Amino acid sequence: MSDFAYLKTQDIYLDAACQSLRPRPVIEALNDYYVNFNSCGERVKYPWGITTDQKVSATRTKVLKFLGLKPRHYFVSFTLNTTYGLNLLLQQFNLGTIKTVVTSDIEHNSPFLSTITFAQKQQITRQIITRNPDGSVDPNNIPPHSLVVLNCAANFDGRKLQNLSAVIKKVHQTGGYIIIDAAQAMAHTVEILRKTEPDAICFSAHKMYAPSLGVIVMRKDFAKHFSTDFIGGGMVDDVNFDTYLLSAENPDHLHTKFEPGLQAWGEIIALGTAIDWLDSLPKSAKQNLQKYTETLYDFLSQHPKIHLINTEPNPTMSFYVEGLDSHLLGAALADQGIMARTGYFCAHYYLDHVMHYPPLIRFSLGYHTRASDIDQLISALSQLK
Repeated sequence: MSDFAYLKTQDIYLDAACQSLRPRPVIEALNDYYVNFNSCGERVKYPWGITTDQKVSATRTKVLKFLGLKPRHYFVSFTLNTTYGLNLLLQQFNLGTIKTVVTSDIEHNSPFLSTITFAQKQQITRQIITRNPDGSVDPNNIPPHSLVVLNCAANFDGRKLQNLSAVIKKVHQTGGYIIIDAAQAMAHTVEILRKTEPDAICFSAHKMYAPSLGVIVMRKDFAKHFSTDFIGGGMVDDVNFDTYLLSAENPDHLHTKFEPGLQAWGEIIALGTAIDWLDSLPKSAKQNLQKYTETLYDFLSQHPKIHLINTEPNPTMSFYVEGLDSHLLGAALADQGIMARTGYFCAHYYLDHVMHYPPLIRFSLGYHTRASDIDQLISALSQLK
């Protein structure tokens, strides 16, 4: 695609699951902020600041529209990344009637670790439920009055939480709440999330063709279950000797509940541009990504030495080669300009301790991927004997 024309022919980037490359319009939007109206949002009355406020507000609206959620029910807060967002929520959540925190076996360390510390801090039970090969879960395995934290797409093979709507319904019917880690879904499989209405969604903009940024999307009626322990400028309307008035007391300013201090205004604005870019992608771009994904999947799944983790094509694929250290293979590929991730991809529990896989290598494609990238990759891997 022309929006990635800066990518050199010899550079084959296959680590989009970590962070995607940024298309030219996103880079230009970020540069536009720094060059033309660099200012503090929600604090100033001069023209640059007013422009910033308008564009940041527009991004909040675009996030909700992208997810198919209604602004009268949800609000959007910005933070550092998915990991920070999940920890920010779990460290400030008030238990109420919650008896158990639930996560699954295929989680990234972000929800996996944060639910460990949450259970220890709150002295409640933590339950790990097993995901099916297609990524779904049996909702009946979730106890009543649970706080559930699950991904809707895995970061090592892209398997999706196929029955997300049914899970949300069951959790709500049994007096629980559900927070979704959507980091791996936003770029290519956002459809699985649209109009599902969980209590909160956390994701990272840098995995969906936007700058480095975290996002929390929350039901307005869920916000009352969180204390405000992490606090600072931008969150208060008044401060006295030992009291203060939170801006979030105003329903129109609920987003400030999770936004202490100055925010990454330029990055937020460029996220809005990334959403516009994703919404306007030509059909051919999606078809090409699907074609490249299927071509690579077919090769990996048929190679006699390669043990592919995926059971179906997905832009994110992980594998190991019999008798070959994945880290050495990754280094050898890097010598040929092929950039891929090796190891356990922050999914240590499942990949290492449940499945007992050796360290893996992961290829994650994106809209920047070219036919020549796949040809060169297959050529390099064909040398494996």
